[in-house]
Amino acid sequence: MVFKRLLGSLGVGGPTVDTVLNPGPALPGGGLSGEVRLKGGDADFDIEHITLELVARVEAEHDGGESEGVVVFDRFVVGGGFRLSAGEERGVLFSVTLPWETPITELYGQPLGVVLGVRTELAVAGAKDKGDLDQLTVGPLPVQEAILEALGQLGFGFRSADLEYGRIGGTGQQLPFFQEIELAPAPQYAHQVNEVELTFLASPGGMEVVLEADKRGGLFSEGRDVVTRFAVGHHDSRDWNTEVDGWIRQLVEHRTSYGSHASHGHEGHRPGMGTAVAAGAAGLAVGVVGGMVAAEVVDGVGDFFEGDEEEE
Repeated sequence: MVFKRLLGSLGVGGPTVDTVLNPGPALPGGGLSGEVRLKGGDADFDIEHITLELVARVEAEHDGGESEGVVVFDRFVVGGGFRLSAGEERGVLFSVTLPWETPITELYGQPLGVVLGVRTELAVAGAKDKGDLDQLTVGPLPVQEAILEALGQLGFGFRSADLEYGRIGGTGQQLPFFQEIELAPAPQYAHQVNEVELTFLASPGGMEVVLEADKRGGLFSEGRDVVTRFAVGHHDSRDWNTEVDGWIRQLVEHRTSYGSHASHGHEGHRPGMGTAVAAGAAGLAVGVVGGMVAAEVVDGVGDFFEGDEEEE
């Protein structure tokens, strides 16, 4: 989805910008390429720089409750330093690398309910205008897909996915927010947990997998949240169904496993409080390829970003 806008800071007659991303989903840590198409206005303008911003809608929890805002999580200067003549059409090709922790927005071609965007900023004659916004689609890395597929094969169901502002203590997290994928428990674990939350923290050398369970209370005990973490390589070859089932067993038995680490905490985040983005998907049974999808998703990047305040 593309939005073309006149540069509001320059008024009617200013240049327009239209950014077109190459088709197909990008991958975390992978390349993102496309073209910024400019069309000159009624007069000549000096284009100082063209900047692409990666933006995400993120939920933040605080003492007053919960709020949402747009966070810029990376920025790239892809051109500038030239004069755009009146009426001139010019294309600026670009190729940038996404952060490794870029959230996943789709699985097997189906949206998960998390919407990211690429916003184009044009600096002209000392004025800046964020003149174009495009939806960014990101698919899973192979090891992420393998883990999600294993969870589906084990009987876990997708409930929702969202982005939470804050940091997970004791991890190598780089971005100011993290993605939570909320899952309904498989039948064999339904008597022990209400929900399992999954977070991937990818890096060039591998990936941290953070699992959190909302455990059910017993006759003489209250429910509680428990967390465990694991490290995997990008090219690991494992029996993922057996591996992931072992992770879940450790989680429900409250045994942590992550090298020498034995503690976990959310900084600025209260576990288990994520808001469902994909309403209506609760209890969705999975177990086949393509099963881990939302029944209902956020549609329309324009509605998503319209009127949001930016957090940086």
